[in-house]
Parts: sequence; C-alpha cells; structure tokens
Amino acid sequence: AMEKSYVSMFLLLVAISCALAKDVGKKDSKESAAKPKLPQTLSRGWGDQLIWTQTYEEALYRAKNSNKPLMIIHHLDDCPHSQALKKVFAEHKDIQKLAEKFILLNLVYETTDKNLAPDGQYVPRILFIDPSLTVRADITGRYSNRLYAYEPSDISLLYSNMQKALKLLKTEL
Repeated sequence: AMEKSYVSMFLLLVAISCALAKDVGKKDSKESAAKPKLPQTLSRGWGDQLIWTQTYEEALYRAKNSNKPLMIIHHLDDCPHSQALKKVFAEHKDIQKLAEKFILLNLVYETTDKNLAPDGQYVPRILFIDPSLTVRADITGRYSNRLYAYEPSDISLLYSNMQKALKLLKTEL
C-alpha cells in the first residue's frame, strides 16, 4: 500500500510539474506578444527611419513608378566589412537624409539578376539603378578589383555617388 501511494504521489508531482511547465511557456509567449521587438526588419540597421523595400522585385517596381533611383546594398550580417560600412552609413546624417530620395533595398542574399553582380558577388557592394531599370554600372567606388565596394573611409565617395545617381536622373529624364 505504501508503494502505491508513492507511485500516485509521484504521478501527481509529474502532472503538477507538467502543468506548471505549460504555464511558464504560455507566460513567455504572452510577454513577447505584448512587447514587440523593435522592428529591426527591413533596414537591418542601415537606417531605421528610412523606408526600405522588402524584395528586389518590389524595389524595381517602386523605382519605376516613383521615378526615383534605386540603391541596393548587398551585405552580410557576419561580414566585418559590411558591419563597419553599415555603422558609418547609419550614423552619417547627410547620407541618411539623401537616402530618403531613393528607393532603398538591402540584401543579405544574392538575387538571380546577374546585372547586380557586374564584377562578381562580394559584400559589401552598392549599386544604383535608375527608374528606367538600368543598372548604373558607371557609378563605382575606388577599387578596381571590386568596383562597387565601399569601405567606411569611402563614405564621402558614396555620398557623392548618391548625388551623382540623383543628378543623372534629373538630366536624363
């Protein structure tokens, strides 16, 4: 009889701990549902107040229909060069202001569009596409072996290239 009460006591404890474990799980999901994380979403840290497109297709569509140039930033989360450029880009007030005049897309993956990798798939790389959906292969950084790469020290060059992408727009359209 003693054994039987131990077994039922044990089963009771198991049942209670299972019920408690379920409750704990519920509480966690409730808290995270009530307090949403800051939308790190589409900006991925490149400028949280800027409007970013989600896909390459959406970006092309918006560039064409808004008559704004598209700026595409290819980067990777675990690439120190991408991270360094992102930090400078996000903290550069003039760049952030100028970026508002663009359709913006940052990608952590490659698209199937070969035009977005005119000289290879490396990160970080930044390309401009005009509203006629032409990749502006003529707007380059300062490295002959990676034409569309920028380093944090190239931020003023990137800024002038952004201006160039906008200026060409006004004269050509």
